[in-house]
Amino acid sequence: MKSRTGGMWWGTAIEAPDPGLLARFYAELLGWRVVHEEPSTAVVAASAQGPFFVCQKADGYQAPTWPPVEGEQRPMIHFDFQVGDLAEAVDEAVALGATLAEVQPQDNVRVLFDPAGHPFCLVFDAG
Repeated sequence: MKSRTGGMWWGTAIEAPDPGLLARFYAELLGWRVVHEEPSTAVVAASAQGPFFVCQKADGYQAPTWPPVEGEQRPMIHFDFQVGDLAEAVDEAVALGATLAEVQPQDNVRVLFDPAGHPFCLVFDAG
């Protein structure tokens, strides 16, 4: 887009009942920063150049169901994070407010829910 200039943020938007809470969770989990916050929006960034993602307030927010259940809100996207120690990474995420899912699809993957109920995966991949 011609109207975009250097330094303008871009990113994926994630709906949440409390965007600031969700942004602070991911900023702490990833070692990133909350670079903008107001009541309905919070932006998380790895650096001044990005990548970025936006947490947006959603009235009537309904957390996705994992694993998917027919007729219920399905996850539309989810984050995958490679980790060096799966058990340690799970413990860190839980200490920050994540919840471990009951259903785990693979031995080297742990599905967790962020504070807004979005699933995300921690993946141990030695390769």
